[in-house]
Amino acid sequence: MSALPYLDHAALLKLAAQAAGVTQPCTCTKTSLAGWTSLPLSLPDAQLAEVATLVPPDDPEPTYDEYHPAGTRYASDDAPIAPRHFPYNRCNVSRCVSCGRLYLRYQEGGGYFIDQRIRALDPSLVVDAPAQA
Repeated sequence: MSALPYLDHAALLKLAAQAAGVTQPCTCTKTSLAGWTSLPLSLPDAQLAEVATLVPPDDPEPTYDEYHPAGTRYASDDAPIAPRHFPYNRCNVSRCVSCGRLYLRYQEGGGYFIDQRIRALDPSLVVDAPAQA
């Protein structure tokens, strides 16, 4: 169980709206983080402070179903951020301690690798899509 506060849809939107006010240019990384990507070496893990989680506290195994009603894909820059769907339901929200921007992060694991994945939290892409039954 995470010690981080859980964000439901409304709380996520509120936090994202507050962070949307960051107007200074970002010099933290030259890598675009609009879509899911591996954590770039230019953005050290220590520069990101975890502030909350999207992992449902009462769901021991969140779904792996993704949400792409407009034909987007996992790594699309304009893919919806649907907290009840993969990979968002396995994410923590982190804030860059240098610029204040918010990012979604989770650990991707496969047979022979572990990869820290990151995506910028764009409030205009957050949707309240229900989980599939």
